[in-house]
Amino acid sequence: MARKLRILLGKPGLDGHDRGVKVVARALRDAGIEVIYTGLHQTPEMIVSAAIQEDVDAVGLSVLSGAHNYLFTKVMELLAEQGADDIMVFGGGIIPEDDIETLKEQGVGEIFLPGDTTDTIITWINTHITPRGDNQ
Repeated sequence: MARKLRILLGKPGLDGHDRGVKVVARALRDAGIEVIYTGLHQTPEMIVSAAIQEDVDAVGLSVLSGAHNYLFTKVMELLAEQGADDIMVFGGGIIPEDDIETLKEQGVGEIFLPGDTTDTIITWINTHITPRGDNQ
């Protein structure tokens, strides 16, 4: 029997709004996904450390501050440095279309925008992320 998906949701940077990520966390939990939410004002280092300690399958970042290019890239770099680049990174926030394309080219799995439903996020997760132990 495959284990449940484990997803860490992180809110990196100085952005102080986390209502949206809390809504997503609850929807994922209700869909049967284990969710770890790190809380506000996390550094990329803190998020990556928690992701590795919690042995998650994916990291979802919520960024509204405009620092998405730096924060997504830094989390992915740190995961790679720790040998954990098999942890999928996805996220959402206020992110311009041109930046979404660039982030995806760098390996970010998906970016969700305001207006995307929690069902859309759950469907994407269930079709693109598998428990890491099941891939080997």
